[in-house]
Amino acid sequence: MQLKQIGVIHSPYKSIAAVPKATLIEKETCKLEIFSEFEDALLDIEQASHIIIFYWMDKADRTKLQGITPIDKKKHGVFATRAPHRPNPIGFSVVRLLKKNGTFLSVGDITALDGTPLIDIKPYVAKTDLIIGTSLDWIDKTDWNANK
Repeated sequence: MQLKQIGVIHSPYKSIAAVPKATLIEKETCKLEIFSEFEDALLDIEQASHIIIFYWMDKADRTKLQGITPIDKKKHGVFATRAPHRPNPIGFSVVRLLKKNGTFLSVGDITALDGTPLIDIKPYVAKTDLIIGTSLDWIDKTDWNANK
């Protein structure tokens, strides 16, 4: 298996400690720099209000299989969380696409470390991506609200 980096994320978060823990509460604007060899892949991207971005959390600890979350302070397996520390540290976020300027995309609602490798972009399509009635029991039992 081989992944090809398509760009880089530029954000105000220069250290892991500075990265907010919940995407929906973050209001910073960040830039996705798409490498010029992939410019043709951006055709019509500006027609999307939201995009899904996939990135490689290259500073993550790939040996961790369990961790304590900031939501309930309990230990969970990484496959039951969105923790960055995991065997394959693939991050994904649904972000607002604010503007396209050449090979740069301005986006909102992302919590990635500055310099994070970008590995893919897909449009968010509510008709196929929105699933009503989903749950994750351990989060549902808390009073955590990502929109706080």
